[in-house]
Amino acid sequence: MQPFTKSVIEIIQDIPEGKVMTYGQVARVAGNPRAARQVARLLHTMSEKHSLPWHRVVNAKGNIVIKDEAGSDIQRMALESEGIPVINGKIDLSGYQVEQ
Repeated sequence: MQPFTKSVIEIIQDIPEGKVMTYGQVARVAGNPRAARQVARLLHTMSEKHSLPWHRVVNAKGNIVIKDEAGSDIQRMALESEGIPVINGKIDLSGYQVEQ
């Protein structure tokens, strides 16, 4: 496993319940601030294998970006079950984003 991949997995595993991080924030903390898309790819391919809390990762505006309605609803419900309000598919990053 590549060091960046390992870092991304560890960072996502460490996002506390009730908090979110953005794809870009995960990439920056993992050491490659220009790799937000790679974080999304890793999240998509490794979430199940590594039991990642994938639902805690959102885009830079706090939006849920899953296109299909079922997946979007699953993420919204998972976030709301942790006390994170989702309004029109968006999370208030100022109140729920992990500070780095």
